[in-house]
Amino acid sequence: MASQTVFAQVVGLGHRETFRRCVQRYHGDAATKGFGCHDQWLAMAFAQLTFRESLRDLESSLHSRTELLYQMGFRSDVRRSTLAEANELRDWRIYADWAQSLIRRARKLYATEPFALELDQTVYALDATVIDLCLSLFPWAHFRSTKAAIKLHTLLDLRGSIPTFLALTTGAVHEVNLLDDLPIEPGSIYVMDRGYLDFTRLARFTQAGAFFVIRAKSNLHSYVSCSRPVDRTTGLRCDQSIRLRGFYSRQGYPDLLRRIRYLDAAHEHSLIFLTNHFSLPAFKITEIYKSRWQIELFFRWIKQHLRIRSFIGTSDNAVRIQIWSAISTYLLVAILKKTLKLEPSLHEILQVLSVTPFEKVPVAELFAPRSIYLDTSNFTDDIPNLF
Repeated sequence: MASQTVFAQVVGLGHRETFRRCVQRYHGDAATKGFGCHDQWLAMAFAQLTFRESLRDLESSLHSRTELLYQMGFRSDVRRSTLAEANELRDWRIYADWAQSLIRRARKLYATEPFALELDQTVYALDATVIDLCLSLFPWAHFRSTKAAIKLHTLLDLRGSIPTFLALTTGAVHEVNLLDDLPIEPGSIYVMDRGYLDFTRLARFTQAGAFFVIRAKSNLHSYVSCSRPVDRTTGLRCDQSIRLRGFYSRQGYPDLLRRIRYLDAAHEHSLIFLTNHFSLPAFKITEIYKSRWQIELFFRWIKQHLRIRSFIGTSDNAVRIQIWSAISTYLLVAILKKTLKLEPSLHEILQVLSVTPFEKVPVAELFAPRSIYLDTSNFTDDIPNLF
């Protein structure tokens, strides 16, 4: 490992054969003579790890140590014109499938991570974040009259903060439409904000044997079937079984729902939750919803530390490749942290990797604790006191 560069050690955590199958699935290298899909992904991963924000910047950084490129995994020269053309023409689904394979590996590694709530069931948070774009440069991503944007829809496993389902759409696509494509895992709990409130689509969770916790809208029409006592000192105000009253709502979801009202004393705000989970205590339901904020922290983290706010290509294909490359890089760092049992946070690991990609030192040594020893045996007394 010591003879390998730090960059090679990080990207080497990804199985090359799995990547090759992703390329073959979409014939990515069918008409390629030199600069293959793997070289393209390595260049995009290098841009993510070292915070490069333009093709010229990326090219200059790699060419500063050309003698190490082969050892880093590159099998052809990286030119900005070649990379730009590859991002425009090669199928983005290659890199999406590659990221999905890394998701499966990361989930296995983080399956035993402690969770703040003592639950045997897997808890997922579903949400979307908007990535703003310039309308004149990205007209295909029209969102508002003067604005372009794309949405990153994410299903986050709250045990380890690993994304398990990701989808990219233009900003105009409403979040609730993603419920049609969402894979539902029986027995799991899905936490959503009220933007996903569609009773016909929520019925899929009940039919699949899964559970949901979602905020209710203020105009919900229902009647109470029965009420259960609550401990008002915890902030709970009611725990009821209800049936929907509206014609279309009742058609979409004819079964009983559980309605829980909670008073957030800190913000003096009343929250109403709907769920199809009747066995958990009411206060536990409120705690499950509170844990949904992990996905907000996840979105904030990737926007701050991954290169997904400035793009090195303007086409739909190039933007998708860059975002999937960013996600796969995040997952590789998460796999690295777990595999080497590193104590620093992902942010700290990224900062160290960003300045050491060309170094030939085992990655674990970069994060080993060091003590500073100052030898004062040769100091003379005539040195002035600088402190």
